[in-house]
Amino acid sequence: MRAASPAVVALGGGHGLSASLSALRLMTDRITAVVTVADDGGSSGRLRDELGVLPPGDLRMALSALCDDSDWGRTWRDLLQHRFSSSGDLDQHAVGNLLIVALWELLGDTVEGLDWVGKLLGARGRVLPMAAVPLLIEADVVDATGATRLVLGQSAVAVTTGTISQVRLEPSDPPACPEAVEAIEAADWIVLGPGSWYTSVLPHLLVPGLREALHRTSARTIVTLNLASGESGETAGMRADQYLDVLHAHAPELRVDAVVADPTAVEDVAALAARSADLGARLLLRQVSRGDGTPRHDPLRLAGAYSDVLDGFLGDVGTREKPPE
Repeated sequence: MRAASPAVVALGGGHGLSASLSALRLMTDRITAVVTVADDGGSSGRLRDELGVLPPGDLRMALSALCDDSDWGRTWRDLLQHRFSSSGDLDQHAVGNLLIVALWELLGDTVEGLDWVGKLLGARGRVLPMAAVPLLIEADVVDATGATRLVLGQSAVAVTTGTISQVRLEPSDPPACPEAVEAIEAADWIVLGPGSWYTSVLPHLLVPGLREALHRTSARTIVTLNLASGESGETAGMRADQYLDVLHAHAPELRVDAVVADPTAVEDVAALAARSADLGARLLLRQVSRGDGTPRHDPLRLAGAYSDVLDGFLGDVGTREKPPE
């Protein structure tokens, strides 16, 4: 580490990114969340379609996860997450989505608008979009007969049946958020996952500017695996080691230094250890779940696991080789 309080960039979206941010905020206030902007469903999708803006929902959730743990922060967090319930056009719109989009219209600047919301919340860190334009996720999905079909849109890919063989972005070369690129290049650590693998985690690696920044940075990368193997939807039937296979297939040049997994969510520890070693990564098995039977991360336990990873690399010198092609 280059500093006692490390600079960390967390990549993802939705509940998975919120889990990593809730842990990281216990360790440092030098956090940058780089958030997917491909959501096309619910309140975010409606605002995206009507106003032509970035979908704000995942950005809102990241801001909420970084809010100050005080009456002020908790009140504004709850307000951001509040959804209207009505028979009219406001039904299921999140207050935070409307607030974020209103600031974008007033200020004419996406990043400045998010920074203002962060100030309002007393957020411990910064939230940035991964790209400057809304994105469409498309996936090649193989069904039980071996036939391949094209599935369009994050909300459709997330619940698809069959096996996803490849995901892509449209446009294929979107402009990365410049502030996100700068944060990655200046980081001490990159955290990738947990979260929806194909629709929240992998898309960051498909944005050329972010992918190139991840190759240039001297930061070490931690991959956090999910707490439950896919039982339905985009990762149905995937084992823990197969998450790493998919990651490497979509980003073969990505350097991975550590893999964090909960042993209760690992079907074959030997296979996961071997795949981690193939990528040149250290595997850390720790209970990071809440232990209440739900697939949710415990912020304190996950923070402890991240601290163990950081401590394990103290004193390391030199650079790591890139993983094999």
